[in-house]
Amino acid sequence: MGLVNWMVEQHQFLMQQCFSLPFALLFYFFANRGYLSLTYRYLFVSVGGCLLAIVTMGIYSTLLFASTFVFILLVASVDPGFIHTWVFGIQMSWQTFWHLLIQYREYCLHEPVSIRLFSAVSSLMLLTQRITSLSMDLQEKRVMRGRVTLLPLISYILSFTTLLGGPLCSYSQFVSLMEGISRNPPPSPLSVIFLKLVQVLLLELVRFCLVYFIKQIIYDPSSSTVLCGVLWVWGLALVLRIQYYSHWRISECLNNAAGFGFCENSSGNSQDWSGLSDGDVWTTEASSCISEFARRWNATTASWLRRLVYVRCKQFPLFMTFGFSLWWHGLHLGQFVGFLTWAATVKADYYIHRYFQAKISSTWVKLLYSCFSWINTQMTVTCVVIAVELRNMSGLRLWSVTYVGLFPLCNVILLVILKLNTVSHSCRKGN
Repeated sequence: MGLVNWMVEQHQFLMQQCFSLPFALLFYFFANRGYLSLTYRYLFVSVGGCLLAIVTMGIYSTLLFASTFVFILLVASVDPGFIHTWVFGIQMSWQTFWHLLIQYREYCLHEPVSIRLFSAVSSLMLLTQRITSLSMDLQEKRVMRGRVTLLPLISYILSFTTLLGGPLCSYSQFVSLMEGISRNPPPSPLSVIFLKLVQVLLLELVRFCLVYFIKQIIYDPSSSTVLCGVLWVWGLALVLRIQYYSHWRISECLNNAAGFGFCENSSGNSQDWSGLSDGDVWTTEASSCISEFARRWNATTASWLRRLVYVRCKQFPLFMTFGFSLWWHGLHLGQFVGFLTWAATVKADYYIHRYFQAKISSTWVKLLYSCFSWINTQMTVTCVVIAVELRNMSGLRLWSVTYVGLFPLCNVILLVILKLNTVSHSCRKGN
């Protein structure tokens, strides 16, 4: 029972989604057998989402209901050409108010903040993704306003399969999934659900063991070696990342249980349930480039940020994207440093790999370079995760006492050197 108790204490969202699995399977069974018409399917997921919000968030579920109500009013009354501006401004103002209120209560009043409020604000962030995604679709005429009706809209925003976790899917994709579950029913998801639950259990077991060793090996900067400090803080960051991987996997599992996320390859010989996924732990952690890791980490959110900010910004799109991500996450000091560091190292990554890959020809040197790039990616991501997740000065102090902060610093310094070298080379050619 030790592991189960630890999972309940450490990751309440994970257990709440596990408790939602039977209801998702029930939805799949009734819809697949034809017992639920399309209208009742929308009612099932929306009522389920409302009940889940009330049970997990209590009074703070009104944060989500208020956003949903305002968004419905905007869809009904604002011209599609301007709706995204209105939705973005109102929703981000509402979300920022609650983020700042949490900071005020934590840092100024020194009051404990209710876990229900944290849960509501976390879900509010996911709701922001869905409604801004739809508002962009309406503005860009990918979805016509006449096709956005009340019940599917409420179901899309408050679906119990995505209320506490992603992945993000578009409104058109959601409607297509809801309509297709009876017309072209996917195969039974029981085997893939079992497999993914085992994966979650293994991830949590690894995290449990890592936490045990981290607690046993108390890092002392005065007596421990630099390598020991680097490995200790890398293990701590890995614990924090595994928590996300578990959450994404159980969210994917919940969608699969409802019959969502199934896709068949062109030959039709194999089944794939990864149509709705935020990424895989092995693929993401194997990234040997910081920019590659950034694209794979929380994949649907990365795509949303790219569409919402990166492709719309004419000046400094990379830094504006990471800057908006900082705003969306809550504007804590550690997050400010973490996201700024991530943006700078991704920028450096483009130049560094372009420069060195053009000069490397030997296979062994390429292999050595890939290994060094992977280590650099891991340690840079470690710095980002520690700063963002710890949120305050404690994460930044870990950077200095364990010397892991040297990794992103070296990336930025190397970027400056390469840029100066490029400018100097251009000047010599000009002369």
